[in-house]
Amino acid sequence: MKLYESQAREILHKYNINFPKGEAAASVDEAAKIYSQLGTKRSVIKAQVLAGGRGKGGGVKIVETLEEAKAFAAKLIGSRLITAQTGEKGTPVNKVLVAEAIDIKSELYLAISIDRSTSKITIISSTDGGTEIEEVSAKTPHKISKEQINPLLGVLNFQARQIAQNLNLTGSLATKGSSLIKNLFKIFIENDCSLLEINPLVLTPNDEIVVLDIKIDIDDNALFRQKDSLETQEPSDVSSAESMASAAGLSYIGLDGNIGCLVNGAGLAMATMDIIKLYGGSPANFLDVGGDAPVERVTTAFEIIFTDPHVAGVLVNIFGGIMKCDIVAEGIIHAIKKVDIKVPLVVRLEGTNVEIARKMLDDSKLNIIFADSMKDASEKIIKAVNEN
Repeated sequence: MKLYESQAREILHKYNINFPKGEAAASVDEAAKIYSQLGTKRSVIKAQVLAGGRGKGGGVKIVETLEEAKAFAAKLIGSRLITAQTGEKGTPVNKVLVAEAIDIKSELYLAISIDRSTSKITIISSTDGGTEIEEVSAKTPHKISKEQINPLLGVLNFQARQIAQNLNLTGSLATKGSSLIKNLFKIFIENDCSLLEINPLVLTPNDEIVVLDIKIDIDDNALFRQKDSLETQEPSDVSSAESMASAAGLSYIGLDGNIGCLVNGAGLAMATMDIIKLYGGSPANFLDVGGDAPVERVTTAFEIIFTDPHVAGVLVNIFGGIMKCDIVAEGIIHAIKKVDIKVPLVVRLEGTNVEIARKMLDDSKLNIIFADSMKDASEKIIKAVNEN
């Protein structure tokens, strides 16, 4: 679950992290009120979207008058912001953050993420923060330092000092930086983060360290422990398909392809997507119906798949263990009749009650293409989609 910058700032506030004063506004009038309350001539207005590159996309601006603040807020709220991470359609801007603008002496980069190859948390730092951090990573990777942290031990004192040194912090700034790093790590652990990124982390002329921009992602699997964050999620942040899947107890992630996938088991679902790609196709989704899906859930799974208008064919790949193949077959028959599936449908079934299931599907006289293996299934659905 991704948090808006304004939401991430609320978490920082609980841990006494230094960041510019400001609030989120959902209307021009609210933005104007916040600007006036800040009492500073120079303020910054930022589009609140779940994507990076807002500055380059025109979603961030420093304003110096109330009229300028109102005009820019009016331009953003209700618009669609296009950045390098949103694609051509962009993403809607429902709120803006109005915050005080501060003087900057230098910009740094600091992030905490998970290195799954080592099963350790990694703190990434660079003295070249700001909007060009991707370019720094690509062209001058030696300017980026990484420190791996054992999650059981946390950030040790020498590691905090080393990271501060990597950021060229000396004297009192090194002490402040070390304390900040430990505090941020505490936030990362206690809030079940998968990413905490500060870009930029700035030094002011008064030698203060300030978090100017913050991005926080929370592990979806830990949201049951993070109810406060979950309650802040806006309905518009979740697609209708994801909402339907969550309500039905299904795991669904929409992708950019045109072949819908209905599979039981996360591992088999991943393998199904891989083999579709291997033979030249493109999966439209990850959809795991689970190990014991009843008929109603299988039907709902088909309905979810067809919320994506780009789906040109569906591959059902089921290994019947806990979930018997005849239950899936019953769900397929019910779904075809209810959803009125008009695109090619390839079905590969193996496991418990598979012969019963195949007979049920045969007797249904429905337009189903049967497959004997994953290779056979992927080749048949790709061919059917291309010919359709």
